Amino acid sequence: MAGVILPRFYGCYNCRKPVARHDDIVSKYFVAGHRKRALLFSHVVNVVAGPKEDRRLITGVHMVADVHCSDCGKVLGWRYEKVYEEAHKYKEYKTVLVKYKIVKLDW
Repeated sequence: MAGVILPRFYGCYNCRKPVARHDDIVSKYFVAGHRKRALLFSHVVNVVAGPKEDRRLITGVHMVADVHCSDCGKVLGWRYEKVYEEAHKYKEYKTVLVKYKIVKLDW
């Protein structure tokens, strides 16, 4: 059908299960670990969160939970469960997916 624009999805790098829509990106300027690029998403699907823990990240200590692909179990990033600093509250309940751990699906 001509003229129909379908949503663009990202999937797990291992099994290609859809995990996020391109339209749900909040920020493309995140860093995961040592110079690994990442994306911050407002919504993700087909992921399972691990246990919550306080973790020191580049922007300070935050309570996070690693997120795993619900199909193959690979760690894809983390979810901000609690943010202690007011300047970073916008991250709370959002998910970071590391770019090399996700792939573009059919676009």
